[in-house]
Amino acid sequence: MACLMTAGIDGGAQERWRTDGDGAIAWIADGRIPHFDHIEMSGFRVSTVVRYGVDATGAFQLNRGMVWPLLRTIPNDTHASLMRRIGWNATEQVLVGGRPLAGERVRAIRLDGVMTVESEFAASGYSLTLVRRLFPSVSQPAFCEKYTLRNTGGKSVSVEIPAAESVIETDKSRGVAGSYRIVVSMPGGASVALAPSEEVSFAVFIAAYKQGEAAPALDVDAELAARRALVAEWQESLVLQTPDTVINTLFALAKIRGAESIFDTQGGLLHGPGGEAFYAAIWANDQAEYINPFFPFLGYEAGNRSALTSFRHFARFMNADYRRLPSSIIAEGLDIWDGAGDRGDAAMIACGAARYALARGSVEEARELWPLIAWCLEYCHRQLNAEGVVASDSDELENRFPSGDANLCTSSLYYDALLSAALLGRETGVKAGQLADYRRQAEQLRAAIEAYFGATVEGFDTYQYYKGNDILRSWICIPLTVGIDERKEATLEALFSPRLRVDGGLLTQAGSRTFWDRSTLYALRGVYACGEANRATAWLHDYSARRLLGDHVPYPVEAYPEGAQRHLSAESGLYGRVVTEGLFGIRPTGLKSFTVTPRLPDAWERMALRQIKAFGTAFDIEVRREGRKIRLTVRTENRVLLDKSIPAGATASVTVPVAVAVNSR
Repeated sequence: MACLMTAGIDGGAQERWRTDGDGAIAWIADGRIPHFDHIEMSGFRVSTVVRYGVDATGAFQLNRGMVWPLLRTIPNDTHASLMRRIGWNATEQVLVGGRPLAGERVRAIRLDGVMTVESEFAASGYSLTLVRRLFPSVSQPAFCEKYTLRNTGGKSVSVEIPAAESVIETDKSRGVAGSYRIVVSMPGGASVALAPSEEVSFAVFIAAYKQGEAAPALDVDAELAARRALVAEWQESLVLQTPDTVINTLFALAKIRGAESIFDTQGGLLHGPGGEAFYAAIWANDQAEYINPFFPFLGYEAGNRSALTSFRHFARFMNADYRRLPSSIIAEGLDIWDGAGDRGDAAMIACGAARYALARGSVEEARELWPLIAWCLEYCHRQLNAEGVVASDSDELENRFPSGDANLCTSSLYYDALLSAALLGRETGVKAGQLADYRRQAEQLRAAIEAYFGATVEGFDTYQYYKGNDILRSWICIPLTVGIDERKEATLEALFSPRLRVDGGLLTQAGSRTFWDRSTLYALRGVYACGEANRATAWLHDYSARRLLGDHVPYPVEAYPEGAQRHLSAESGLYGRVVTEGLFGIRPTGLKSFTVTPRLPDAWERMALRQIKAFGTAFDIEVRREGRKIRLTVRTENRVLLDKSIPAGATASVTVPVAVAVNSR
């Protein structure tokens, strides 16, 4: 089957899909075929990039990019998961009236954490519907497929479903644990006379095991129920309610992609980006910086455990000589990768760990993480150059684009980490003098960022990404996300200019064809932080519609043209933070306290974020228009923490369980 890479920079401007209830989208057959796409789906022991589509005849096409992160191959490096492409078509094995199924026409495809494909088969002598349900097992190293055939004709038809099994024994010299067994099975064959309106189901499993490992008996209905229950758990937490169904739906789906890509490795639960490339490994940016601070808000226990595990792995490499930490810890925690030198990884880790610890609300975890945070801050302090900004070899783009000897992103993250650490240390008994030093260092760094990076670039009085940079870069948005707003007006204009903003996203560098969604998602947070709710929300809707309803759906993507717009998991975490930190303006200030700066756009009368699980409790934030002001209500299940009318743009401070002052600004 051909898998077409999405044409154009925006992932498809024309809407092909539609929202279909809470946290779901559907593609209803409308004749615009052929069309092919890909989506990644993950469980604790398997991940699958499902390449699917409808061909020119209307038939469904399927190819599975199978990944088993715990079955390691040689060399045991970043990309050493056992992988296979499997295009076997189960429906070709089924006979109806003694003949192969024929005349398929796909009617609809639905995505909601499970891929459901509804088709019709009309041939001489019968009329049938087929429903495919495709999904990963939650706990087993298996991709599961349930097929249900229903007789929609007026007379009985004979259906023969064979039992089948194919076993591949991999080359033992290529596996860390020797040869692996890849098993494609279609158990429980049947031969039935299917009366009108009757149906019959069968299953397909694609699994892999170590030699000698007992393969469990897989029950497709039990596996489907487990997947549905897990998705329901995510969807019952951190529920976004706004008048914009598109934003609500992408937020709901982003929770799935952000939370599902966690693998139960020998090094503990490790969140991995995915993309048929990055598994059983962690990065200072994707995990520590991007998604770990989001997990406490979602309240997913495996997510919080994976975050803490990742920080524990990085903490293993602290050293008295302040040599740099590795960018990535790979191979289930057994090895490292640092091929791009110092990317500013200590700043990424300090920023992410401090924000995670504050939002998590656990004094025990905060005390455990404090040595890592303090070490990273000291490392960054020792890397300050003569002009007072942080020197680093590269940045998170790992030399794909120039970043100089010191870049804007690293120093901005270090600035945010200093402020968060000062708040966290107050909760964990750190000496007041050390915390005062952090605040003083943050003030000095802010001034140094302005002096070193502040510049006129392409006519905009914004930031040079590194000294000598004279081409606009998307990462000029970073200071806005951490409260550095001296150049916000010109920076906003640069971000919205056609030099950077193209079809809903941001070019990495003006004049290039390359975009990475991560910079667009940071920019959206920055626009909200500047108080530009109307502009930010219009952009957020446009971006969300393209990712959710276009030709490549349903999640934020990594990059274009690199990687064929893979659904890397942490980008979905960044989308979630556009809502929590951007739209609602939640900023942790302690283990049991936070500020909230709602950014209600003029076109909306109300919005809410419910079942937020941060700061050791569950609470809702409700915002509604009240004349020229807004009514802000924060409540737990049995207690109102805050209920006040505040000016638009005001910041309210909330302590769990007691609400305190509101400061207008």
